[in-house]
Amino acid sequence: MGEHDDEELQRAFRMSLQSAPDAKRSKPRDNPGTAESPEASVRRIQRELRAAAAEQRRGALLGLTNLSSSQSVDTKGASTSSLASEPRTICKGTDRSEGPVSLRDAAEKMNPGKRRVEGNRQQLPITVAERLHTMVFGVQQVSREVLAQWCHQGFRFSPDQDTSLGLVQREGGPCGVLAPIQALVLKYLLFVFEDDTGSDQKGKAADASLPTKVGKGVHSEVLDSKLVFSHTQRTRALVYAIGETLWRAGGSKKATVAMLNIPAIYIDRSLKEEDQDEAVAKALEGVCLDSGKELHGLVRFCDVTSISSLHQQLQNLLPGFRSPMGALLLLFSALLSRGLDAVQADRDDPDQPLVTPPFGHASQEIVNLLLCGHAVPNVFDGNMDMGGGMCLKGIPTSVEVGFLTLLESLNLCKVGQHLKCPKWPIWVIGSESHYSILFAFTPTVQEESEFDNREMLVRQAFDAQDQSGGGGFITAEALQQILPDLNIEFSQDVLNTLCSSDIVVWNDLWQALLQLDKSKGGLKDSCNTLRRRQFDVYHFNGIAKTVPTIGNVSHQRPSLTKIEVSVPPKWTPDVVLAEEFKASGGDMSQEASDSGASRPEPAQHAPLVDCIRTRWQRATCHWAGDAPSIV
Repeated sequence: MGEHDDEELQRAFRMSLQSAPDAKRSKPRDNPGTAESPEASVRRIQRELRAAAAEQRRGALLGLTNLSSSQSVDTKGASTSSLASEPRTICKGTDRSEGPVSLRDAAEKMNPGKRRVEGNRQQLPITVAERLHTMVFGVQQVSREVLAQWCHQGFRFSPDQDTSLGLVQREGGPCGVLAPIQALVLKYLLFVFEDDTGSDQKGKAADASLPTKVGKGVHSEVLDSKLVFSHTQRTRALVYAIGETLWRAGGSKKATVAMLNIPAIYIDRSLKEEDQDEAVAKALEGVCLDSGKELHGLVRFCDVTSISSLHQQLQNLLPGFRSPMGALLLLFSALLSRGLDAVQADRDDPDQPLVTPPFGHASQEIVNLLLCGHAVPNVFDGNMDMGGGMCLKGIPTSVEVGFLTLLESLNLCKVGQHLKCPKWPIWVIGSESHYSILFAFTPTVQEESEFDNREMLVRQAFDAQDQSGGGGFITAEALQQILPDLNIEFSQDVLNTLCSSDIVVWNDLWQALLQLDKSKGGLKDSCNTLRRRQFDVYHFNGIAKTVPTIGNVSHQRPSLTKIEVSVPPKWTPDVVLAEEFKASGGDMSQEASDSGASRPEPAQHAPLVDCIRTRWQRATCHWAGDAPSIV
């Protein structure tokens, strides 16, 4: 027997002596004739399952000593089915199906009507497991700190009522997996109630008649009833969000679900969620995915070919996704759904790990895979031909939820319209080291007004004649050419003023249009004011931070902030905005201030505002309390 087999045998013996989860809380049965409680029955069957599995494992391993070296198995050439059936032991857990038939049947009876997930689960071939691990963490030995970040992050909602719509992030790194799922969770909480037949219903955000409800907490003034959800609503949204992500990665034809190979995940569904999670957490104690071999032992997978079956599987496997391995299970599922070869073909540099060293941040490829189903590294629309056979890959199609990044405000990248203008007003917000969420209650925040559309049409015609490379001026002759096409009817006096020199500046043309009635192709309205769009957005950061509460008691919670946004027309010259600020009292004199005239609140700034302005140019923002953080 080899060194590896000795280790397996020792693990099997230890498992046979291991107590079941929560056994210490079981009360002894003083009277053997007394009926056993459901909880006690669950614990007893789990102990029997463990003991039976360990005994079978021990017998299988002892039997290996009778095999000659010529009968050894070549795992490199073995098929998936043979690898799935080879005896293995993983840290503090084994496959329940290895127990006696009577015990499996007994466990099955505890969940009447439930489809057995393990019936069609398979084990990854060792070569695939090693390749998957290398793609995620790289060829070099991954640091313990990075492994700790990724092996201790599940999909768990905030217990705080004010932030109950959000997933809590306990460790740095996996936010690139949590944020896209959080964005889709909000889609199903706020906008879409979709059943497996594909029929849609409006969500909470579509009902403007809902009364406002103020909650309790540091930011309670920003909340209303639209942001408070039941456990059932959140669970459904999480299942559908994960399902949509995997189904899209599989080309809307199939999905692959990764799951934990531990019996605790199949415990009685009638138990409380906390008890299920505790059992899974105990089974994962000591597990460390530091190699493809460990991944091979811990993870199983199943393929599904319908969205309804996918939702059913995910519902049954939720304890695993809530577990400390939840974020990794989701990432493995998305990569396997897309296909490892397809993932590598999506990437510009497939030799780099998806979890970037040295800090273990999720790469843009992970975020894009979860948002659009392709593990492309860039955020612009489509592909960019660089010549010489080099092509950079971007977002191929429109998306359900979008993406904005602080890096665009720093001119380090350009987010395309696919991500900037998603179907639903929900965006993943990227900073240098973290991902958070921005969302609105109504899709109309993305709609352009009649004023904006008219302004854009004039600007496009103006830019087409601008030979200065974006200098913002055209010749007088060019102006005479575009006015008839735009149905603009200036008086001769205005034309003479505009064309008094050889060039026409955009600022002068725009001011003239503001004074020209709409019936003559201008932009003037009855109010004769700058048409600002005003709306509210919300920012959610899942990082659990310590905040003070009543009685100087501190606890950890995510943050949720309401932001009032005001957006001027897109091509409004800066000088006009400055004049508007003056007219509104922005530089009010001391005498006016002393007279009691109201002074408008100055616009507030934070890095999030720079992200917002990549979507709504020159937007101004206001919020109550601390500035929203994107780190």
